Amino acid sequence: MGTQQKKNPNQLQLNPNWANLQQRLKSHSSKPSRRSKDSESESPTSILGKRKERPNAELNDSGTLINPLTPVNDDISVTDAVAMDCEMVGVSQGNKSALGRVTLVNKWGNVIYDEFVRPVERVVDFRTQISGIRPRDLKKAKDFRVVQKRVAELIKGRILVGHALRNDLKALLLSHPKNDIRDTSEYQPFLKEGYRRALRHLAAEFLKVEIQNGEHCPVSDLNQ
Repeated sequence: MGTQQKKNPNQLQLNPNWANLQQRLKSHSSKPSRRSKDSESESPTSILGKRKERPNAELNDSGTLINPLTPVNDDISVTDAVAMDCEMVGVSQGNKSALGRVTLVNKWGNVIYDEFVRPVERVVDFRTQISGIRPRDLKKAKDFRVVQKRVAELIKGRILVGHALRNDLKALLLSHPKNDIRDTSEYQPFLKEGYRRALRHLAAEFLKVEIQNGEHCPVSDLNQ
């Protein structure tokens, strides 16, 4: 009698946005690199161009679409890969950026660290329309050095995912091994004619979701 492989009941499901992206990239890489403009516009499986409907959209038990930004479980452990996003405020004359908030999520999209940060210099511009940070948020914010130390502990020895991470690491006065960085602004398949693209454009094209329409939310930005 043949043996049937048993599924591991403890195996966690991959976050649907990562699974969807992997599937799209695999499909994209298997296609010829040169295609006519007509074939790109007519192909229903092309990852190029924006469509209102997600062709590979998943449904939950009730038959409604699964939000790709919603974590699939409540696991808040620090996984082997973490994603980070920072929001900045203006200091000095307002044209100098300083860290105002830092958020990290694990590979399931669950928040493992989210803190407002009190900059060393006085804040003159909260940049609320973009950062979402308000004066009240920084009244009980943690000191920069405390946050910096904790973030350094969380990312040490792990794969760090993000968009334009050089800016976030600079604001934190931290570094990270290049081989352990996965930056979506530098990823070759995401470049357009050699130029970096905004995260909101990548989210719209690959995940069919809209983000950063107004104040930024680090949690939704990280779940791309």
